[in-house]
Amino acid sequence: MIRRTVASCSKARNAAEFYHHPGRLNYPLKRVGERGEGKWQEIAWEQALDEIAGRLKEIKEKYGAEAVGTSSGTGRTFDEYRIRFFNLFGSPNNWGQGHICYGPSNMTALATTGYSGMGSSPTPDTKCCLMIGNNPEQSWRRTWFHILDFKKRGGKLVVVDPRRTRPAEFADIWLQLRPGTDAALLLGMINTIISEGLYDKEFVEKYCYGFDKLAERAREYPLDKVAGITRLPEEDIRQAAIMYAANKPAVILAMEGLEHSPNCIEAIHCRYILPAITGNFNIKGGEKLRAVKSKLRTEYEISLHDMVPSEQKAKQIGSDRFKLEAFPGYDLCMNYSKAKVARDHVCFAHAGMCYEAMITGQPYPIKAVITLSSNPLVTQANTKKVYKALKNLDLYVVMDYWMTPCAEIADYVLPGANWLEREDLFNVWDAFPNIDVGEVAMPPRVAGKHDRRTDYDLWRGLGLRLGQEEYWPWQNLGEALNWRLEPLGPTISDIITKYGSYIKPSQEEYGGLEFGTPTGKCELYSTVFEKLGYDPLPRFYEAAESPVSNPELAKEYPFILITGGRHLPFFHSEHRQVDSLRLEHPDPVVQVNPGTAAELGIENDDWIWIESPRGRVRQKCRYFDGIAPDVVHAQHGWWFPELPGEEPWLHGVWESNINVLTCDDADYCNPINGGWPLRTLMCKIYKCHVYEESKK
Repeated sequence: MIRRTVASCSKARNAAEFYHHPGRLNYPLKRVGERGEGKWQEIAWEQALDEIAGRLKEIKEKYGAEAVGTSSGTGRTFDEYRIRFFNLFGSPNNWGQGHICYGPSNMTALATTGYSGMGSSPTPDTKCCLMIGNNPEQSWRRTWFHILDFKKRGGKLVVVDPRRTRPAEFADIWLQLRPGTDAALLLGMINTIISEGLYDKEFVEKYCYGFDKLAERAREYPLDKVAGITRLPEEDIRQAAIMYAANKPAVILAMEGLEHSPNCIEAIHCRYILPAITGNFNIKGGEKLRAVKSKLRTEYEISLHDMVPSEQKAKQIGSDRFKLEAFPGYDLCMNYSKAKVARDHVCFAHAGMCYEAMITGQPYPIKAVITLSSNPLVTQANTKKVYKALKNLDLYVVMDYWMTPCAEIADYVLPGANWLEREDLFNVWDAFPNIDVGEVAMPPRVAGKHDRRTDYDLWRGLGLRLGQEEYWPWQNLGEALNWRLEPLGPTISDIITKYGSYIKPSQEEYGGLEFGTPTGKCELYSTVFEKLGYDPLPRFYEAAESPVSNPELAKEYPFILITGGRHLPFFHSEHRQVDSLRLEHPDPVVQVNPGTAAELGIENDDWIWIESPRGRVRQKCRYFDGIAPDVVHAQHGWWFPELPGEEPWLHGVWESNINVLTCDDADYCNPINGGWPLRTLMCKIYKCHVYEESKK
């Protein structure tokens, strides 16, 4: 995407290196040896699409459409067209990072307010910002600059984080809680605000549902109890609650740190309760209810969820247990939503249970998977299970920019066009007021050099071969995006030439206070959760694996492992083959308290083993006094493109990939949405005494 920015990140500055990189995939590849042997035949796109479509048709006829699944990544593709293809095909089984990324916040916001949810950045009118589970200095640079400006204006900043991040250094109050106890902390803050009369009585009476029941639940979390759970001083919790409630208008910035905890939905429910009881919704400088009324055609219109028969929806794996981010919760929320703003890929099958189905055939077999820019051997929890599952498929197709570990065990590998090589339309979750567009800056097809295509080309190409012709009227991605823009008037080319790639169409940003819920109010007590069979009020419970819930395990694995924190210059598992970026950050790093490291005889920059009950990997120790002595933070997304691709190497997928240690078993996951924990698991660490040992 071509955007004009004041200061671009290193990934943008080195985009040409990415485009011209000799490791880029250039033409479709077909496996000719054994899986993982590294033997490939270069074929034409038409042959690849013909053969893949033929295999999909055979599997559907033999096992049913649900035997074909798909995994996706985070924002690198046009998922609405992926969902369109699978809904027309008849399979409900798509999965990805949505259970631990934007999905929990989006669906909890829909359930409680009827609008899409994402934290609002401070504006010149904002007086207080509560930042929880979020480090925009590394993950969202534009927001970080807003925070710095906010602090210069004298704004009050409360940061909740087990690590002393850069935002924590700027905070008026930094709450260094025990990982995974966010829900208890927020319930304690809610209790303080209510019991000390700091809530907005008029707003609560007029616009909120279930306040008395919430107050009763909150009383179960007095400050002394919450302090014991979170390991925070009582007075710090109280002062944070007062600072947020007394400095109105206020906003909350919350992202993956909450989504990665076992209590994720309960904590996020609290996150939306706080602005409700303090009257911070839809006021200047406060939080916007994300339902701007743009004429832009939405992803919801593209996805065609209504085309999926009810009997197929019922087959979505995991939807009988984890309902919120599956068809039961999605359809229920969208029935009441004031605006169709939910991204379509928040309606998921459960990833861990899908991989189990590939292995066991229960509740039915999944025989084919198409992976799109997601590299699940590195990015999904429980790598050993994912590996076993993918190796057991009849058909595995990967579309990516590079030969990833997953591509190395695929049957077909397709070269994707990146952001320089395709048109783009960026209107975040159909809910933000601005529309950015991008044009093709570099050719995706160069005769004799490469033929890369967009994911739209993949889905349309397969759709045309599988009887979906009438639903793919747009010849290419540009036509499809211009169809979305059509009600507004200008095309992508018009916006670029007339507006410089960015427009802010006329729309209503503050849509009043009509809540799109069954009660028509902001549901502190969620009737949606109640209808789905869950506790309608937030609560705290210990993780299945923690020093409190399993003290015997903690004797062998005494450290709390947290992972998933963003680190520049990478984006999850991307960019490690780009030399200029790799030079900035050549090795995987695990942060360890210096006192802890000294006790274990570990020096700064030593390679150390990190081991959980599920396996071990090695990363470089980095002394960090901003973390508790019994907590370690390991980087995620690590593989080594420079290592051999064939088995058993798979580009070093077993070397430093922290997901070898994580767990997605159903009993470990959040009971409402199925999100797997990344911030509370137990581990031990010890020095790699012999470097060569890691090669075994």
